[in-house]
Parts: sequence; structure tokens; C-alpha cells
Amino acid sequence: MASAAFEEIVEDFEFLEDWEDRYRYVIEKGKAMAPLDDALKVPATKVDGCASQVWLHPMTDGGAFRFDGDSDALIVRGLIAVLRALYNDLPLADVAAVDARGEFERLGLNDHLSAQRSNGLRAMIERIRLVAAEAA
Repeated sequence: MASAAFEEIVEDFEFLEDWEDRYRYVIEKGKAMAPLDDALKVPATKVDGCASQVWLHPMTDGGAFRFDGDSDALIVRGLIAVLRALYNDLPLADVAAVDARGEFERLGLNDHLSAQRSNGLRAMIERIRLVAAEAA
């Protein structure tokens, strides 16, 4: 059920054999994202449960789910970019059906994130699912 944007990341990962290269790739994805406007970095958009500062700003206009995000940690910013590739532009009703953990396993990221980063990733996924469910 992954989007074309996420499938592109999967394909890119297949060419990157070294985990340091994969980590750099994720960080570069995050650097390529437009920064979240400081006015949107408020308690309502902050994600609890992350070791670093994380903000997700969801938009649910027209029945499709989208979000922008930001973090003060480069790798987490990259994870946000990967999550955006996975979820952005899905119909609201389809967001809950995404097996984010399974999709991240395809990248092998679950095995290479610290426990704190994994907890933060789970918190971001839970927030995405909650917002989409409330809007559906």
C-alpha cells in the first residue's frame, strides 16, 4: 500500500549497502524538506515521546491527509521526510491501514534506530493516525 514516493526510497535503499550511507540518505531527505514555519512550532503540534523536539502540522483538506514537520535533530527530520513519503496524499480513511512498522522494516530502519528514536518514531506514527482518524 506504500506510495510511489515511499517505493522510491525503498529502491534507493536497495542500492545503498552501507548503513552509514543509508543514514546519510535519510538525513539528506530531511535537509531537503522545507522547514516548518516557527509560528507552527507550538504545543499543539509538538509530539510527546520523542527525545528530540518534534513538530507535526497535519492538513486534512479535501479528504486527503498531508502533514509537514520539523525536528531539531537531523536524523529525526529525515524520519519525518520518510513518514511524509509514506502518508502524504493518502485518503484519510486509508491512513489507519498503513502498516508503518512493516514499511520501515522493508528499509531495515527498525534495526538501526536507538530505542529513543524508535519510541519517537512510534509517537509520530500514533499522532499521524490519531489526527487522520479524528478528521475522517
